[in-house]
Amino acid sequence: VQLQASGGGVVQAGGSLRLSCAASGGTFYNYGAGWFRQAPGKEREFVSGITASGGSTKYADSVAGRFTMSRDRARNTVYLQMNSLKPEDTAVYYCAAGRTISSSLRNIGAYYYWGQGTLVTVSS
Repeated sequence: VQLQASGGGVVQAGGSLRLSCAASGGTFYNYGAGWFRQAPGKEREFVSGITASGGSTKYADSVAGRFTMSRDRARNTVYLQMNSLKPEDTAVYYCAAGRTISSSLRNIGAYYYWGQGTLVTVSS
C-alpha cells in the first residue's frame, strides 16, 4: 500500500485545514488508518485513528473536539479536518495504515505503511 498525504500549508491560529491521504496499490479498505505528527525536536505522536470499517475513531487529548478523522472507502482516502488550529499544532503530519483494531489505533507500532508527510504551520 502506498500512501500520499496532502493538504498541509500555512494558516493563522483559529483557522482550519483538511488533510487528505490517498492510498494505492493494495486493499486499503481492509486497514485501519492513523494520523501522526512530528514537531521539530520532538518524537512522532499519535493524532487520530480510524478502524477499517470507519466505525471507531480515536483522538489524542490535545486535538479532541477540534479535529475530525473520516474515511471514504470508495475513494481509498482518509481525511483529517482540523479546526481551531493552534500554533502548537505546527508539525509534519503523516498518515499511516495497518491491521489495527479500535484498541490499537493509538499504538504507532501497529502501523506499517506510512505516507511521506505534509507540513502544517500555524502562525500566531
